[in-house]
Amino acid sequence: MVEVRVDAEICAASGMCTLLVPAVFDQSEEDGTVVLTDPAPPAELAAKVRTAALRCPAGAIAVHELETDGSGT
Repeated sequence: MVEVRVDAEICAASGMCTLLVPAVFDQSEEDGTVVLTDPAPPAELAAKVRTAALRCPAGAIAVHELETDGSGT
C-alpha cells in the first residue's frame, strides 16, 4: 500500500501525473498545479503512481510505502 503526497508550491503544472493516473491526480483550474484526489490509492494503482512520481519534472510527488501487517487492517 502506498501513501501519496504532493507539493503544489513546486509543481511545474506539466500535467504528466494527471495523464498517467487520472484516478489519483487532477489539475487546478486556476493555475494548472497538481491536485491530489486520492492520497491512499488502491494497490493496483501503486505502480502507476510511482511512475508518475518519477516522471514529475518538478519532483512534486512523494510516494511513501506503508507497512502492512498482513491482517487486512
